[in-house]
Amino acid sequence: MVNQVLKAPDGNPSDVERIKIESDYLRGTLKEVMLDRISAGIPDDDNRLMKHHGSYLQDDRDLRNERQKQKLEPAYQFMLRVRLPGGVASSDQWLVMDDLAEKYGNGTLKLTTRETFQMHGILKWNMKSTIQGINAALMDTIAACGDVNRNVMCASNPYQSEIHSEVYEWAKKLSDDLLPRTRAYHEIWLDEERVAGTPEIEEVEPMYGPLYLPRKFKIGIAVPPSNDIDVFSQDLGFIAIVEEGKLIGFNVAIGGGMGMTHGDTATYPQLAKVIGFCKPSQLYDIAEKTITIQRDYGNRSSRKNARFKYTVDRLGLETVKSELENRLGWGLGEARPYHFDHNGDRYGWVKGINDKWHLTLFIEGGRVADFDNYKLKTALREIAKIHTGEFHLTANQNVIIANVSSQKKKKINDLVEQYHLTEGKQYTALRRSSIACVALPTCGLAMAEAERYLPKLIDKIETIVDENGLRDKEITIRMTGCPNGCARHSLGEIGFIGKAPGKYNMYLGAAHDGSRLSKMYRENIGEEEILRELREILPRYAKERLEGEHFGDFVIRSGIIKATTDGTNFHD
Repeated sequence: MVNQVLKAPDGNPSDVERIKIESDYLRGTLKEVMLDRISAGIPDDDNRLMKHHGSYLQDDRDLRNERQKQKLEPAYQFMLRVRLPGGVASSDQWLVMDDLAEKYGNGTLKLTTRETFQMHGILKWNMKSTIQGINAALMDTIAACGDVNRNVMCASNPYQSEIHSEVYEWAKKLSDDLLPRTRAYHEIWLDEERVAGTPEIEEVEPMYGPLYLPRKFKIGIAVPPSNDIDVFSQDLGFIAIVEEGKLIGFNVAIGGGMGMTHGDTATYPQLAKVIGFCKPSQLYDIAEKTITIQRDYGNRSSRKNARFKYTVDRLGLETVKSELENRLGWGLGEARPYHFDHNGDRYGWVKGINDKWHLTLFIEGGRVADFDNYKLKTALREIAKIHTGEFHLTANQNVIIANVSSQKKKKINDLVEQYHLTEGKQYTALRRSSIACVALPTCGLAMAEAERYLPKLIDKIETIVDENGLRDKEITIRMTGCPNGCARHSLGEIGFIGKAPGKYNMYLGAAHDGSRLSKMYRENIGEEEILRELREILPRYAKERLEGEHFGDFVIRSGIIKATTDGTNFHD
């Protein structure tokens, strides 16, 4: 047992803590300001609260300068994110999201790296109708953002459907049971009447408390050999242990997170570390108690250092494990052996149990839209109209047409061929292994392009890849417009973090299975320098790699980059 007096860091609370405590459990003045038609925006305090309802106020940065010249307010719009545990949606729910994107959004859907839908371009006066449309389809947006537990992820795993089904049920239970208890969401968006006499009825948040968490909290469940959800990037990760085809429990990992701040070495990405084993029935108890540790000891003074990873590193892994076991009233078991092969998706048709089929389609950048010569959104809409299974949104921004009967397979495949979806096989393995965050024009934090630029950069990298016989070699490549980590850039074997318009920090050396962070290779470089570096490194990889050696391992073995052994030496 580790003996240590636990305490949160000293310092005055951040302004966000004031906003939360004054908010009347996440209500603020949202109900009133959303009715104000004088401005398409909302005050900053309410925008901070809006996150807990699943939305951010943004503006179209492509139009910002021109509107400023015309003395107009920014082109305000809202991003709305759905809470979709495990990324599982019915065909009807897909069609609802498709319709709402056309009616109220910018006509497209973004499939996120947390296995859910994101809609952009929603005007303030359409937000309530959009949320009510989502609610009518038995989905919601509560806790999809904010200082609470976010969308709970689980393995897409179509080739082990019986295990996926069981794991999905746990992801759904965690997502539902860890929700905030405030009725603010229902009152503001769903017209629920606040109970008469509420001044005498004290509202409480039994787990979160009135201040909620110091920062966001993320949970994910992986099923080896696939680490498709990047379980070590989660604040709390569960690794399914399967023996003789049965789920016997989970290894528990704590303290992961991808975000950091440029130039601040006190911030860094970190990987979760395995601390023990639990039975399936103990999952919720562990999640709840871990969240309360972060609630009590997380940093509420500096939001840059407020994630659970910093709490774990500051207090010590063994100390946090001991505190968790004290709160549980029982000890974790010894971690069980497991093995990950990769953290990507497997494309094409795969047959699972019960004679059901699963089709994984590559969605570049996770953007579901109709392009000039590629009617992707229309194709998926037509598939949804006849599909009787589900759509599984993956952590790599792709979609799985899941649980397809043999009778429906031909009809769906006919649509795949009609719309030239072709299962992503026409793309290089590099492109199929790519992830990009939204970045410009809507993300207010973006310093550089990501989703709009990465495909163009890959076009040029593919020339080098083809010249060196690497077209079918999987190399994970990830790009974000800022260092917040939405595309898990630090787990890309090649990673780019936006530093300024057209400039990126380039990272190398992450593990192909998501078990090692990358390290910065070149700072603040543009496309010309990026391509020059890759023209040196990729031919070496083609000629000098060992049998079965992944790119991230090669650049370390060959001395091109030093291995990052822990997030605390990420900047070394």
